Amino acid sequence: MVNLVNDRGVHICKSMLAWMKWGNGETPASSGLKGDHLIGKYYVLFDKYYKEEVAQLVERGCKKEEAEKTAPLMLETQEMLRMWEQGDEATIKLWMTMNSWAYAGFDETYKSMGVTFDKIYHESETYLLGKDIVQQGVDNGVLFKKDDGSVWCDLTGDGLDEKLLLRSDGTSVYMTQDLGTAQMRYEEFKPNKMVYVVGNEQDYHFNVLRLILKKMGYNWAEGIYHLSYGMVELPNGKMKSREGTVVDADDLIEGMIQTAREMTEQLGKLDDFEGEEAARLYYNIGMGALKYYILKVDPKKTMLFNPEESIDFNGNTGPFIQYTHARICSIVRKAAERNILVSSNPTYVVEMLGEKEKDLVRLLHDFPGAVEEAGKNFSPALVANYIFELAKEYNQFYHDHHIMREENIAIRQFRLDLSFFTASVIKNGMKLLGVEVPEKM
Repeated sequence: MVNLVNDRGVHICKSMLAWMKWGNGETPASSGLKGDHLIGKYYVLFDKYYKEEVAQLVERGCKKEEAEKTAPLMLETQEMLRMWEQGDEATIKLWMTMNSWAYAGFDETYKSMGVTFDKIYHESETYLLGKDIVQQGVDNGVLFKKDDGSVWCDLTGDGLDEKLLLRSDGTSVYMTQDLGTAQMRYEEFKPNKMVYVVGNEQDYHFNVLRLILKKMGYNWAEGIYHLSYGMVELPNGKMKSREGTVVDADDLIEGMIQTAREMTEQLGKLDDFEGEEAARLYYNIGMGALKYYILKVDPKKTMLFNPEESIDFNGNTGPFIQYTHARICSIVRKAAERNILVSSNPTYVVEMLGEKEKDLVRLLHDFPGAVEEAGKNFSPALVANYIFELAKEYNQFYHDHHIMREENIAIRQFRLDLSFFTASVIKNGMKLLGVEVPEKM
């Protein structure tokens, strides 16, 4: 799994320019803000003053589209990008400083979410390769230059439009660096398929990326697949980074952990936990609730995320599955205290199984198929909902059958082994979703 960091471009220059104008030397250390939060603060500040400039120009009779292009802040931003691409020392120094703040903040958040990458690409490392590809396209006639020097690809014959690849001043756009990144990824890993996990707002972008590369003779472009996921919205509506109406990942994680603490204490489920052990459990429940609630929905669908609903211990939630796993682990521990151990090489007679037990065995048998189907469809929701059905089926079995109080030794042993195997499948399935299941709750 690789990640691409858009570490250059107009959006980066907006934060840089705002910091130069209104930052007064503020740093993460002096402000107490995470580095990525500090960069976001100035991105929002830029947009605030930029909108004011646009509004003033419109009041003077300028059309809005023209005002957005000619507002002084936008012109300064574009000039900063030109200076960056020309290697201006002061611009590059500021860029490196502010990016280092952002990277440190990203790393902290990735760590808290348990996210790792095999490779991280940076746009600053791929955009030049993208510009070389664009020049090759111009040279072989696949792409064309307009009178102002900008470079385009004509996709009208494919039912689309003309796509800008280089601005008239020679600076690159998102598509430029994506061309370079795609080639770099292919040359490094030689994959049969390159899956881009990006929101459905970029459907057009990835259709264009694939088309341009195919027109330029890159046969491997056929393997580009956009896993177009739906947006995650909150009860108060859609999030917008420019306006500062985003819900920061760090704030969301902290809020989920606090919600997990409040609800578990209210239910009295963690009376035996304290200190670091309790804190770790609150974290696991909160993160499990967050990840599972999002992943149980087909990735192509837009969803509404409700933090409190996601913590419910009695629904299709991460905590319900985690509690089921902990319940089974408790059964196995109590059995071990009586010297009744899980069989290492079990053998059973089908006639001894009840209907609930047979239902559970059938469902356990379906686990590999669920994983395979999830892989084919790029849908972790298939694994998530399978694990929920398994946990629900086990709880029905547990409600209807004794385990440790069963007098028939062979049946008791079978039910213990069945419980252990169910816990193993739950653990492995949730691990695929990046969710940890505790052994005690």
